[in-house]
Amino acid sequence: MHVRPTRGLLTFSTAAASSDDNGGDFRHYFSLLDRCTSARHLRRLHGHLLRAGLLSDVILGSKLLLQYSRHGELLSSAYPFFLQMPHRNSFSFSIIIGELSRSGDPLLAAHLFSRMRRAGLPLDSPTAAVALRCHAALPGGAAGPVVHALSIKLGLHRSPFVASAGVFLYSSMGRIPQARAMFEETHPLARDAALLTAYAQAALPAAALELFSQMAELDGVAMVAVLSSCTRLGALLQGKNAHCFILRRGVPFGLSLGNAVIDMYAKCGELRYAERVFGRMPRKDVISWSALILGHGLSGGAARAMELFREMKEGRVGPNGVTYLGALSACTHAGWVSEAWALWGEMEKAGVEKEVKHYACMVDVLGRAGRVEEAEELAEKMEVEPDAAVWAALLAACRSYGEMERAERAARRLLLLRPEGSGYYALMANVFSDAGRYEDAEKVRMMMKEMNVGKLPGWSSTGFLTKT
Repeated sequence: MHVRPTRGLLTFSTAAASSDDNGGDFRHYFSLLDRCTSARHLRRLHGHLLRAGLLSDVILGSKLLLQYSRHGELLSSAYPFFLQMPHRNSFSFSIIIGELSRSGDPLLAAHLFSRMRRAGLPLDSPTAAVALRCHAALPGGAAGPVVHALSIKLGLHRSPFVASAGVFLYSSMGRIPQARAMFEETHPLARDAALLTAYAQAALPAAALELFSQMAELDGVAMVAVLSSCTRLGALLQGKNAHCFILRRGVPFGLSLGNAVIDMYAKCGELRYAERVFGRMPRKDVISWSALILGHGLSGGAARAMELFREMKEGRVGPNGVTYLGALSACTHAGWVSEAWALWGEMEKAGVEKEVKHYACMVDVLGRAGRVEEAEELAEKMEVEPDAAVWAALLAACRSYGEMERAERAARRLLLLRPEGSGYYALMANVFSDAGRYEDAEKVRMMMKEMNVGKLPGWSSTGFLTKT
């Protein structure tokens, strides 16, 4: 759960306005920041605040920090501004730690938490909860148990936010006894939400949906976990039921919950619903845009995916790795080689790390266009270790264009990685059959029998829940 202690901000702002000689200016600029609708307007307000000498006020500075992040300017504007703030308090740190953790940079978030402690700033329960969750996202939980011990020492562990984050931390570390102990002491709503999240994060979506069907009370955190489980299972009907439950029960529709709904619909192929939810969201971040772009990209809606990609950049929301994956997938389905290479270059300029999925998309787009030699060269020179998807894409291209030597090389690499993959054996047998090498095709099929490799049985995900 991403915690934003807005109530604290309003309390501090009221106090500051009543005790400050510039209270009128404070209230005026605070209101303008709150109503700001774009990053461009926000930068203009930033300039006004600078000229008026009001950025020394920690409350206005924290509000500006939060608004930059909300408008997709976390690393480009919010973080640099945070480093330059003349005065920082616990709330300022809480904002930037939470935003970085939620946006996929828990290591930097944990570093800033350590910096906050060294500065001697007091720790409150929202910041402790955010710190526990950012450490949970790091390998081995990092220093999460130390943060938990500190929370106990300060008496913060009784907060449902901290307790829920603690359950999540120890579950992610595999330390089930500690997670269970905290689970038993937690408020029922926070407890069930934490367990739901743990199930979803541990790739146990069926268990999460079963728990959801038994819960009487649910909040936004729990519903994010439910929707994530529906997405993993491809359970569209259950996802729609969850969305209806949110609307009927009036569950607050914040950014994280909205993103989860968009992601569920997009990955289940219901892009009309995803677009509708996206269009109605008052605030969108890089996760909102990326979920929709990836959905269109994987579903073959290349033109719409690229249109959204351009709109996102025009709105000064910086693309991340998932965004580029969606755009590259769109190019793959449309056969747009030059556009794919342009995106590849953009990733390098933007400093976005190329993961194996990006390489698989690029190999696929080159292979489908008949540039098999170029695709193989890219696969061989990858900066990360190729996985089965890379070699499968190359093998499929080799079959389409009769590249037997390259097909055999790709097949050898593929079967070393996934000797149990029946589909890969079948693909290789078809490559040999297409080339008239029927004896070799039969050898591959015999190998499948000897290694007891067969097709996995089908299954259905219907019927998990009908909660309304």
